[in-house]
Amino acid sequence: MRASMSELVEAIVFIVCADFIHKNAEYFQGSNSNFMLSYKYHLKRSPMRFGLNTFLTSSGFTDADLPLIAEFKSYGADVIELAVVDPASITVSKLVEALNASDMKRPIVCGAMIPGRDLRGNEQEQADCVTYISELIEMAGEIGSTVVCGPFYSTTGRANSHTAEEREAQLCVIAGHLKSLSKQAQATGVTLAIEPLNRFETDCVNTLSQAVDLIERVGCSALKIHIDTFHMNIEEDDSAAAILAAASHIGHVHASASHRGLLGQDQVAWDEVLGALQTIGYDGDIVIESFSADNEALARATSIWRSLYESPQQLSVEGLVFLKQTWKSIESQRCAINRL
Repeated sequence: MRASMSELVEAIVFIVCADFIHKNAEYFQGSNSNFMLSYKYHLKRSPMRFGLNTFLTSSGFTDADLPLIAEFKSYGADVIELAVVDPASITVSKLVEALNASDMKRPIVCGAMIPGRDLRGNEQEQADCVTYISELIEMAGEIGSTVVCGPFYSTTGRANSHTAEEREAQLCVIAGHLKSLSKQAQATGVTLAIEPLNRFETDCVNTLSQAVDLIERVGCSALKIHIDTFHMNIEEDDSAAAILAAASHIGHVHASASHRGLLGQDQVAWDEVLGALQTIGYDGDIVIESFSADNEALARATSIWRSLYESPQQLSVEGLVFLKQTWKSIESQRCAINRL
């Protein structure tokens, strides 16, 4: 795989400017430019973790799904993302024990915005939603998780037309709730990451730029973006460019094929997307999210009407190998260029 012209130019800039940057560190301190983010990435890398979301086989993680932790580990996952629909269905002590037994510590907590949970809904829906997200944050702190992710702004599936005035009013209400929830997350040592969804699943936050706008309204560093390549493939003009533009706001990544099937056998520009994540210095987790046609409830909710792969094991094993190899290939290529 050959380096692109932009990568060659970037490598030359690194070599020429490295000494200048070190000598003028004070000037560059706090810079949000992609140049600085990429430069820092090449100076210091954190170990990447690639994992699996439990929606792959479960419609909502409960104590009955504890064996999935060891199973996902056997598939090659470094981390497990727990799709928690009902926090009360999980016994924290049992969960921590299972995580430790499989050496799958620091899991991710993923929320589900089912009907009745809506930060822009009626008073009861707003209250129930705040309670739910708050419980997820509390659980995250108890199990050693540092990320709580999901489309935490409205019920998934709510998609209607609104006037500019109505939309502004809704965003103000959502931002108000997220301010208090973000403060709770910050105090707990947790990142709260909001996920933009495609237009068929929400009318509220579809793109990374819209998520950035919401985050800036809230004004808390604990609130980040949870990006998902499936939704980005539908909504963004250029997924890699969107990642570069939202760089400092990205806190979590879902790797999902454009058709929810096997990664690498779809239309997502994986080299560009993963390359952009490396450019911004992203060192968080990358988790595969998909849904099985065998799970009728989830298949109906996610519009999966045909088999997209042979088994969850196939999607997991092949997907993780694909992500790890592609990430390493891009990383090795960049390192080789920097040694020119």
